[in-house]
Amino acid sequence: MHIENNLYKRIPQVDKLMQHELISNCEVYRHEIVETVRDVLADLREGLRIGKIDKIPCDDDIAKKVVDLAGKRTREQKGIRRVINGTGVILHSNLGRASLSKAAAKEAVEIASSYCTLEYDIEKGKRGNRAGGIEKYLQNLTGCESSLIVNNNAAAVLLILSSMASDGNVIVSRGELVEIGGGFRVPDIISQCGCKLREVGTTNKTRIADYEAAIDKDTRAILKVHTSNFKVVGFTESVSIKELTTLGKLHNIPVIEDIGSGALVDVQKYGLHDEPLAKESLKNGADIVSFSGDKLLGGLQCGIILGQKKYVEAMKKHPLYRAFRVDKMTIAVMEATLRVYADLSLAERDIPVLSMLSMTDEALRLRVEKLCEEIQKNGGDVEVIKTKSVAGGGAVPGLELDSYAIALKGALSVEKLEKKLREQPVPIIGRIESDRLVLDVRTIFEDDFDYVAKAVADVSG
Repeated sequence: MHIENNLYKRIPQVDKLMQHELISNCEVYRHEIVETVRDVLADLREGLRIGKIDKIPCDDDIAKKVVDLAGKRTREQKGIRRVINGTGVILHSNLGRASLSKAAAKEAVEIASSYCTLEYDIEKGKRGNRAGGIEKYLQNLTGCESSLIVNNNAAAVLLILSSMASDGNVIVSRGELVEIGGGFRVPDIISQCGCKLREVGTTNKTRIADYEAAIDKDTRAILKVHTSNFKVVGFTESVSIKELTTLGKLHNIPVIEDIGSGALVDVQKYGLHDEPLAKESLKNGADIVSFSGDKLLGGLQCGIILGQKKYVEAMKKHPLYRAFRVDKMTIAVMEATLRVYADLSLAERDIPVLSMLSMTDEALRLRVEKLCEEIQKNGGDVEVIKTKSVAGGGAVPGLELDSYAIALKGALSVEKLEKKLREQPVPIIGRIESDRLVLDVRTIFEDDFDYVAKAVADVSG
């Protein structure tokens, strides 16, 4: 009993342990770590009571355990965390869609952590134009008369229709009445704007005559929606934006096109077909074009509106714009992202979405061989396989891109391997393919290879 009492006395007090250098200098806030200190010390007392331990670790070892446990608890409590995407889905909606370029991320940090010229003109010393820089870049890239940025593309469509067609009919092909993520449907958005939906054609076939027959005195706009998240194949027919704008001009009715994924460069060279270009839509006569900023463009979540100045200016004055406008970080990121588009070779190097789409077979093979070698050096049991990547994010449904992946082996079941990688400090998300857990190297940043190699070796060795 005397020895046991001495052991109890060797357990440090909470206040003393809180002053330990490891704990006082760790990145976990004091109010968050003190509870962990109490829990670790309580575990020591319980271990002594039930005879599970027969000695008390030194203060350094106890402090290290506290810091490790507190860090783990903090990570697990976060609602949003960094992960490593080994799924091969470039625009993974559940994993945050597009990753930003390093330049854009740096710009966001700088602007977020200081004051900035959000609505201040340095030259004139007075209030300036919010997002004026973005407008200049978009004019140069697309030839638009004017532009506007809002918090997502659904908001863009809502603002466009509320401003341009709230008291009348909007004509849309039945084959384009899509539902986007979260259950939001084009008919619901149209209704919310105070417009009446005028459906034309059928699911698989709509002709220009269908649009023309639907025009009446209450028609306020013709809306064309790019069906980014599904594809109708077989016996189909649709009307081009050029045909629609010709019809619109004949009847003095504005034509709006929602192109969805927001390609600013020709992505056919990457194997992505049927993705409309913003520049081409305007060139073909669209009065207003809208698209997302966090898909093929490679920026943050936002909605971008391009088109005739008279319509955009009316949107800027609409009450909904105040609710939909973006913050300083979004503006900073989108400026930094659009700036690099002046040189496509730089964009393919610096913007992750374009970099991943443009990777050659040789580049992918070298990447997978490098990662495989690092894993095996760490004692992991893996093999290289060929696989397929996808664009994701509702872009180019059904399209697959040839790629390479690491397939994990080892004694554990594929479900346990997947769970263990998910439980890493920085979770590694893969996919199960043919009863194997695979990590597609197309979507794994090379800067993360060392971390991935050690983690995979730990669970597969």
